[in-house]
Amino acid sequence: MTTTIVFACLLGGVVGLGVFALVRALNPSRRSAASTIAQIDALRATGATTGTVATSAQAEGWRARLGQRVAAFYLQQGWEQRSLRADLAVLDRSWEAFLATKTVLAAAGVVFGPALFAVAAEVGFGISPIIPVWLALLFAVVFFLLPDIEVRRDSATKRKDLRRVIGAYLDLVSMNLAGGRGLPEALMAAAEISDGWALTRIRNCLADARITGTSQWVALGRLGDELGIEELQDLGVTLALVADDGAKVRDSLASRAETMRHRELSEIEGQAGEQSQSMLVAQMLLAAGFLVFLIYPAAMRVFQV
Repeated sequence: MTTTIVFACLLGGVVGLGVFALVRALNPSRRSAASTIAQIDALRATGATTGTVATSAQAEGWRARLGQRVAAFYLQQGWEQRSLRADLAVLDRSWEAFLATKTVLAAAGVVFGPALFAVAAEVGFGISPIIPVWLALLFAVVFFLLPDIEVRRDSATKRKDLRRVIGAYLDLVSMNLAGGRGLPEALMAAAEISDGWALTRIRNCLADARITGTSQWVALGRLGDELGIEELQDLGVTLALVADDGAKVRDSLASRAETMRHRELSEIEGQAGEQSQSMLVAQMLLAAGFLVFLIYPAAMRVFQV
């Protein structure tokens, strides 16, 4: 029995390697023009941090090197994954470390599938040589997608906090403008009111813009692109249009902050309505169960008669 199980597991591994070799053979290394352009853009965007990334890769060891290789493979294929990168930027996580985690989990899934089959076969379930292959592929895909689910869930929660902070930040900027400050000074002064992570990101963005000579509203728009926050993108465009007129800036910021508050209030009311509906359904189920509990003895007597 044990020899048969080991043979089935080895056969599953060999078949899996054959499937992987077939996929690699059907997927040639020649890249299309679109993937080449995407690779050039990604390298141009990360060119300033190449030395830092290489140094951190040497310091962190095999995990960082694995992440670098997988990231290079993504560049060769032209897989940009912009939404996922934005989610990682919101969480302040490294793209290479994330890819390394996904790869390690996929490899663990490949091992976990046949191991689970071996345990099931030892208990007494049927044995088929093809089952370990399907289990290895299934768990590899599931484990590979688990980090994506976690990142998207956490980033959605953090984006809600960031949008709430942006609404208050716009009010603070409008108040500073009403106090007689210029737009650049008002933007920085409003960002220095707190040390929370959201205002810290905005403050660092404004400081980098001041050092590099970029206008602060352009920097805010780029931060919105990086984090996937539409409010910051619209704010950058709006400030670029009305930056020379202080009254228009104040009115625009105040109206935008009010709009964001109304939107947040409507979302909170919608969530409260959904929770009320779920509580109503739970109460109805409890009432139905209680009615069944009351009617069951009488019904049994009637049917017995």
